[in-house]
This record gives sequence, C-alpha cells and structure tokens, in this order.
Amino acid sequence: MIEPMHERLWAKDLPLDAAIHRFTVGEDPDTDLTLLPWDALGSAAHAKMLAATGLLDPSDATALIRGLQRIANLARQNAFPIPPHLEDGHTAIEADLTRTLGPVGGRIHLGRSRNDQVILALRLYLRDALLRLGLRVADLAEGFLAFARAHQDAPLPGYTHLRRAMPSTFGLWAAAFAEGLLEELEALQGVYGRLDRCPLGSAAGFGVPLPIDRGLTAKLLGFSKVQRSPVDVQNSRGRHETAVLQWAASAGGVLEKFLWDVSLYTTEEFGFLGLPDAFTTGSSIMPQKKNPDVVELARGRCRELRGAAGLVEHIATGLPSSYHRDLQLLKKPLIAALRSADDLFAVLKPLLPALQVQAEAAAAAASDDLYAAHQAYVYVRSGLPFREAYRKVAQEIQDGTFAPDRAALTATHLGGAGNLGLDDLASELADARTWIETKRDIHAQAEAALWAN
Repeated sequence: MIEPMHERLWAKDLPLDAAIHRFTVGEDPDTDLTLLPWDALGSAAHAKMLAATGLLDPSDATALIRGLQRIANLARQNAFPIPPHLEDGHTAIEADLTRTLGPVGGRIHLGRSRNDQVILALRLYLRDALLRLGLRVADLAEGFLAFARAHQDAPLPGYTHLRRAMPSTFGLWAAAFAEGLLEELEALQGVYGRLDRCPLGSAAGFGVPLPIDRGLTAKLLGFSKVQRSPVDVQNSRGRHETAVLQWAASAGGVLEKFLWDVSLYTTEEFGFLGLPDAFTTGSSIMPQKKNPDVVELARGRCRELRGAAGLVEHIATGLPSSYHRDLQLLKKPLIAALRSADDLFAVLKPLLPALQVQAEAAAAAASDDLYAAHQAYVYVRSGLPFREAYRKVAQEIQDGTFAPDRAALTATHLGGAGNLGLDDLASELADARTWIETKRDIHAQAEAALWAN
C-alpha cells in the first residue's frame, strides 16, 4: 500500500510504502505525547525570538504563542492526540497551527529543524524531570533523617558478610541512607548543569543563515547559557539522557541496599522490623503468608533503572558526529524509565514512617560477641598494644570467659553511633532542597512570562 505524503514536514510529493512508514515512525505518536507541552513551550520562545529579531511579524508571533498555549493545555489534559500519519509531535503542532491560523502556522518552523526542536523539547522535559525526581529523593532523605532521630540509640547488630560484626544502632543504619541520598542530591547539581544550556538555533547541526538571537531564546526559557556549538548539540543527543538515567540509577543504588535490609530484617529469622500490611500481599495457597511485594518490586525497579541507563547508552554510542535516525529510539526507554523512577521514589516515601522497630528483638540479637573489638580497645586504653589486646580477647572468647564492658566505649567521632551529626545532615539537606526549588521557580517564572505574551 502506498500512502500520500501530504502533511509531513519533509514531504516531497513522493509515495511512501505503508510498512516503511510504520517502521520509521515507530512509537513516536505515543512517546511524543509526553513531550508535547515542552515542544509547545520551546516553540513559543522561538516565535517570540523571531519577532524580536524582525524575522516574524509581532502580531503573527502573538497568534502563534496563543495557539501553542492552547496546544500545551490540551496536551496536559491528554486531549491532543498525534495521528500516526503526522509522525510526531512537531508535525502535529505545526499542522494544528496551520489549520487554525492559516499560513501563519507554517512560519513557526522558520530558523530551526526538527533536530534542534526535539532536542529542546527533551532538554526541557529532562530538566523538569530531574528536579522533580530530586525533590522525591530529598523527601526520602528527610524521611531517613527523621527515622534516625527517632531511633538513634536503639541497638541493632551491625553485619559484614551477613554475619554479626559490631554493635550498631537503628540511627546509624538510617543515617547512612540519608547521607547517601544527600550525595546524590549534590551530584544532581552537576547533571543539571549539563542540561542548563539551550540547544535551539543549532538547527540540523550547522546553524542557520539568519540573524537569530540564541541568547534571547535561552533567557526566555530560563536557561543560564546557550549550548554554543551546533555540532555538539547534535552530538550530545543521548549523552544527556544517559547522564540523567545514570543519576536516577545511582540514587536507586542507595535505596536498593535499604530495601534489601528491610527484606531481611522483617523476616521471622531476624525480626528487627515490622512491615505494615499495606506494603504486603498474600499467597494464593498459604493463608499465613504476608509477602513484602512492595519492597521486592521496588528493589527490582532499582535494577531496572540501571538497565534502562545501559540501554539508552548503547543506542546512543557507536555513531559518528551529527544526527542519525537511531537516536529516535532513545525516547521510549528514557520516558518509561523516568516514570518508573518517579513511581519508585514516590511509593517509598510512606514506607519509612510506617516501619515498626522491634527494639527488643534487635537488642537481644546484639550479643556480647559483637563487643569483641570494643573490649580490645578497652585493653588498649589500659596500655596494651592493639595486637596483644586482640589476641587476649580472642583467647577469652575461645575459653568462654569473655565478658565485655558494653558501656565502656562508644564511637563519639563524627558519624559514629554516639555522634551521628544529624543536625549538619539536616542543614545540608535543606540547602539541597532550596537549590532545587529555586531552579524550579526560575523555570515556572519563565514559562508564565512566555504564556503571558
């Protein structure tokens, strides 16, 4: 079957086989629905810049911006479908503007290509998604901090090799995840810096022979700078997507260890934590079972994020400079993975305050042998060299005479069980949240100003 070429942005009035059309269009009509509001916003900034540089009549720019705002509003309500014959969001937007505004609608494409148009839409989407995920991670970090404060002195056996090792506390355990997520929030700022460069104006990767003002476009969209090199704009496709997903996967790596611990500590054999029924499901055959499905699925999602980051990286690598159609395949796994990350971080927020500390069971498991290293240091404080003290304790354990002074020593250095540094941690988390919220405010103000045209 041969399809007509009308309405495609690249149409040259030549026939196209329907199977080839389906293959080349792929899933863009579905995946681009997520990008439509960002595509419309970027197009509004483009129209305003064209008017400011004298390349577009101001009244035409105003009409285009109003039309784009209508499209953005419809897209957010899932009320702006992309027909398969229009291929993608860019074509659907331009077709709608042309239908409603006449020839004015066709002027929106002046001075740009679908290449820099899609990169801009992705950049705006990624920028927003990264900061939204950052707030989710900040919520989780603050949840771990609250848990650490509430249970900072409650005994908990510390494990290495899944064997009891040294005395710990629930506070020391929870503070570790708060600190890990704080590191991820600090790393987020570097990833954001990679996204904080406006690519529009690079066109197909070689600029345009028109007096456009790329700096103005960047300012209108709340970017701090322009991504100068048009070639680098195209070469960065996939690089930034990978960076964002690797960041999400790294945050997931912090949470995966927590989820593993919860899975272990809530078993009957450990019994250190209780898992509320809301986070469990039953068995179809065993009436007594309460399975930690939320914990296990969340743990799997953490690994899924690493897989998505690897998939996007593999698609994008191994290509020469400039644009190649392979890059179209990045959108589906990228969008799916960011939605998955958002669901993951959101569902874990109510889990933390719901965990039930079984203090008696955990304290009972903190047996005397955990204090072997502590007792060696007691002997060191009395003058013995550490290796001699180590052998003395080992002999006492072997003889069955080991009776440590549990209260003699505790780790009072910064970060130890006796000095978790939670106030400093709280302050740094607050700073990280403020940074994210400030960036979101900049973006919101830029968007409001564009639509207020």
